[in-house]
Amino acid sequence: MFNSKYNKLLTVLLVVAIIAILGILIYVGIDWYKAYTTGNEAEEGSGQFDGYVNNTITKNPSTNNVENNVVDIADPVVDENNTITNTNTNNGGNGGTTSNKPKYKGFNMVGKIEIPKIKLNCPVLETATDSAIEVAVAVLSGPGINEVGNTVIIGHNYRNGTFFSNNKKLELGDKIYLTDLSGKKVTYTITKKYNTSTEDANYMVRDTKGKREISLSTCTDDSKQRLIIWAEAK
Repeated sequence: MFNSKYNKLLTVLLVVAIIAILGILIYVGIDWYKAYTTGNEAEEGSGQFDGYVNNTITKNPSTNNVENNVVDIADPVVDENNTITNTNTNNGGNGGTTSNKPKYKGFNMVGKIEIPKIKLNCPVLETATDSAIEVAVAVLSGPGINEVGNTVIIGHNYRNGTFFSNNKKLELGDKIYLTDLSGKKVTYTITKKYNTSTEDANYMVRDTKGKREISLSTCTDDSKQRLIIWAEAK
């Protein structure tokens, strides 16, 4: 009698264990599939951006290999409540009005970011909204892609390799490449990497002394802090 009840208990525990293992495998599989499809779609978005740029340059040969006009645009203002006020109306940098910018999943693209170290190739969207950063990375503040000043680009850390999930693997001296709407590709070199509180916005308003700089912002793996990377055009 006792052995029968014991065997039934073991059977129930075994079934529960199998269900739990299957649940974990399904969750991991879904997460992997999401990372795979999102990464592929982002690369397709980069291809769409390249197609737009190439088409624009073909129609306007004078824009090819021409350096953008450099304008010293003020950095965004952050008040005591850490509310960001963007002082520039064109976050995307040089490249036209909102109406004629290429689209990715319904959002305006203003550039493309490539980070070979972590195999990232992704569109940069014009404005960082909750829905925009679910499908790519986006400009949070600053003068715009490849413009003088500090442009902040924000992306999710999904911990699955997509977007800025692998930024923690980057080191000082690693290269970041940004292509803007004019087709100009600028090389940035990482100069600083650190964690800070989620309330800290000081990195957004630094004086670049006339240089082109970018800040990449994402959350840490535990979501308790933000991982910030500074890079400047050399």
